[in-house]
Amino acid sequence: MTTGRRQLRLLSYNIQAGTTTANYREYLTKSWRQVLPNNQRIANLDSIAELVADYDIVALQEVDCGSLRSGFLNQAKYLATHAGFPHWHHQGNRKVGVLAHAGNGLLSRIPPSEVEEHKLPGAIPGRGAMVARFGEGPAALWLVVLHLALGRRARSQQLDYVAGLIRDYPHVVVMGDLNTGPGSRELSQFCDRAGLIIPDRDIRTFPSWEPKRAIDHILVSPDMDIADLQALPVTFSDHRPLAMSLNLDLKIPLPDQTHP
Repeated sequence: MTTGRRQLRLLSYNIQAGTTTANYREYLTKSWRQVLPNNQRIANLDSIAELVADYDIVALQEVDCGSLRSGFLNQAKYLATHAGFPHWHHQGNRKVGVLAHAGNGLLSRIPPSEVEEHKLPGAIPGRGAMVARFGEGPAALWLVVLHLALGRRARSQQLDYVAGLIRDYPHVVVMGDLNTGPGSRELSQFCDRAGLIIPDRDIRTFPSWEPKRAIDHILVSPDMDIADLQALPVTFSDHRPLAMSLNLDLKIPLPDQTHP
């Protein structure tokens, strides 16, 4: 590990529990893959592991935390192991008996100083936020992993809650599937309350085979120096991953430029 100014590579990815989807019809015709294990899922996770290995911090949504459909495999741990990440965390959120256990994941080459798990408000339980701190004191970087509700009212409640957690921190990155576009009222209000900006308002990530909606986001504090932001053209999930490079000059341990 080294400290100093260099690029920090971030990736946010809704991996759909390791399942590919090629078109809307497959949500129905291949819906069984959401509750039953299959060999394709492991091969797809291996492809995702190869992709995320190029990044320093990865925020995952819709990971399976160990249930029947994943063969009782913790997918965050699997990806961390196969992509060579020394630090990983998962947050189990929505559990459907033994059939499915959806959650958030965090993979990192930087040791977090602290990781908190928060249950988000909403009429239907099962959404959560992970808040990780890298470094100490005023120079710390705070990173939030989110997967928000489908309904606007619930999203507004959830974003209000998260804004209350992070509004006093000077260096913040929020990553995740927010299920709403950059022009939505709830997202604009959240950015105002939390002191964040939306770097690009037209990076479409869903559906992965023909992106039409910008619902995956990486939001940052205004003083962040963004070197690059793009959606990656892969179809390992029904979402495309969103990648950002930051020119960072904070007192946190940074990984070497080359990854194993």
